Amino acid sequence: MMMSIGPSRREQIDQFLVEEIDSIPQLEALLLLWRERPRTCSRDEIARALYVSPETARDVIKHLIHHRLIVEREAGTERYAMLLDSSDRELLVADLAEVYRRELVRVTNLIHGKASRAVRDFASAFRFKREERK
Repeated sequence: MMMSIGPSRREQIDQFLVEEIDSIPQLEALLLLWRERPRTCSRDEIARALYVSPETARDVIKHLIHHRLIVEREAGTERYAMLLDSSDRELLVADLAEVYRRELVRVTNLIHGKASRAVRDFASAFRFKREERK
């Protein structure tokens, strides 16, 4: 039986989503690789499982690798797995999977409610330049 996820853990999960995940396909790919561990998945397997094009899957994979959430198991194999660099990360993703299952609409709204990364990066750069002038 799954224990209830408390408010502080829910905040950690929300912060993880805000900082690391920009789209539902990214979240779904991460959870797919978490469920399949230690088995690896190819880009085409990820695309089929998520009902997205191989090009979209490629972009999802690039994002998740950039954020150090997944890795290519052996260079050049194009087989991907979740990067389990700590037991804390594995527990966080396990709790994230549970929260996503139970609170699909809230998690989806949280992700969709974020400004795109490009918009946030632009705003951050502008804010930094403004602070330099002071």
